[in-house]
This record gives sequence, C-alpha cells and structure tokens, in this order.
Amino acid sequence: MLKYLTVPVTAFSQNCSLVWCDQTMQAAVIDPGGDIDKILAAVKSQGLTLKEIWLTHAHIDHAGAAGTLARQLQLPIVGPHEGDQFWIDGLAQQGKMFGFPQAESFKPTRWLHDGDTVTIGNSSLTVRHCPGHTPGHVVFYSSEAKRAFVGDVLFAGSIGRTDFPQGDHDTLIASIQQRLWPMGNDTVFIPGHGPESTFGRERKSNPFVADR
Repeated sequence: MLKYLTVPVTAFSQNCSLVWCDQTMQAAVIDPGGDIDKILAAVKSQGLTLKEIWLTHAHIDHAGAAGTLARQLQLPIVGPHEGDQFWIDGLAQQGKMFGFPQAESFKPTRWLHDGDTVTIGNSSLTVRHCPGHTPGHVVFYSSEAKRAFVGDVLFAGSIGRTDFPQGDHDTLIASIQQRLWPMGNDTVFIPGHGPESTFGRERKSNPFVADR
C-alpha cells in the first residue's frame, strides 16, 4: 500500500511529500523545493530508501533542491512535462528573485506525459498533465490510496495562480474539471501549500471551481 508523509519546506511552506511502498520501503520525494536536511531526516525517521525525485512543476519552491539532491544521492529526476523546460532553465534567476539558496541546474531523467505511470516499489501512480499554473504541470494519482498530489493546481478553497509567464486561467480550470474531478469526490488531495482537502469538498465550496 502507498503511504506518504508531508514535509513543509522553504520559507513558502511548500508541501514536499515523501511517498513510499510499505512492502519494500522504497520511496520517492515529490517536489523537494529546499531544506534537504529536513527531507533526509524524515526519510531516515521512516526507515525509507529514497529511489527517485518526482516533480509536479519547476517553480523554485518545488524544484529548487532537486538538482542538488539528485547529485548527492545519484537519484533520477522524473517530471515534470517538457512545457516547464523554461522554468528549469530559469531556476537560478527564480532563486535570486525570491531569496532562495543557489539552485543547481538539472535535466530531468524522464519527462512525464498525460497517462504515464510512475512506480515506487509495488505501488504505481498515474500521471495527469494539468497545465494552467505552469504549462508543464503534472499531478500524481494513487487509485489504491485514493490520494492525489496536485502541486499548485488546486488548493483547499482556492486554485493556483495564473499570472506567471505562460500561466492561463481558463486552461487551469479545464485541467481541474477534466483531469482531477474524474478521480472521484472521495479522493484526498495534497496541495503544494496549505491543508489537504477532497475533490468533493472543493466541488461544493471552492469559489473558483465549485459545481454551478
């Protein structure tokens, strides 16, 4: 069964997630934006073996430590979608703008596309391409655990910003309605910031995407 632990990192309190297969204790880290020591302490406390880095998108608070972590532990970087290449190329500039530590550049080992699968131990998650916040944003969905790791697409009571370069509001709304809602109202989602919620709750009360 898939297990997970949320580890808030960076001054932006970004929800970095450790996900693992409880049979093999092999793990992936989703969106290591910074605070590598904190992430590795959580890996150790859970008795995990870190195998991969998965990225939902390439904003600095989600991807800032990915290059360093990959180099230190010889880990593959999986994701996001190629649409975020320009954000990866600009990580150093993003870091300067927001006062982050110097981000190491990297090239993902594998780009992700809609319908792809990522696997850790005996657990597999489906990848959905959900552009709008960034053009290459992806989310990871576990049907066995009924959990979705959605980065900055959707939040409890809100949605991702679309005023960054190549963001688009209509595209984001379509991603949420067409790619997230079919995962089911009872699916719990882990956003990039703030508390967890369910898709059903957001369909009832989220002012941006509630069913009319």
